[in-house]
Amino acid sequence: MQSAARLFFSSPTFAVAGASSNPSKFGHKIFAWYIDHNLHALPVNPSCSSITVRRKQYETVSSPPDLAEPEKTSLSVITPPSVTGQLLKQAKDAGIRAVWLQPGSFTDKELDYAIKEFPGAAVGGFAEGTRGGEGWCVLVDGEAAMSAAGRDGKL
Repeated sequence: MQSAARLFFSSPTFAVAGASSNPSKFGHKIFAWYIDHNLHALPVNPSCSSITVRRKQYETVSSPPDLAEPEKTSLSVITPPSVTGQLLKQAKDAGIRAVWLQPGSFTDKELDYAIKEFPGAAVGGFAEGTRGGEGWCVLVDGEAAMSAAGRDGKL
């Protein structure tokens, strides 16, 4: 899982599925984390045309196939498991290179699919390396994974 996290952060672009304008939602917190770490992040949300984070507006894309360069993009997933399964299939078909499934975004079924379809490039669950009590989380494990990928994330 550590090598998958390192690969995840080697991408030039990060799509955040479930990104939200609502500061109480993890989709907001995680999108803000990418911005705060000076990473090129794109919000994925089929329900709205833009989101606002830190008083700045970001245009959304509705799904992974709508990304300009999916093959150069890692996908951070913060959606309910009922949405995650279809999202992962779209990501695979679009050519997304790596996925990070946040705690709460998957059941064993979605995690197994991600590990099979994104070999060596799927982060999620409780496999070795996470410091979080709920499994691999960008907010908890992201900085160490960025550092391992040779990124400092400084503004």
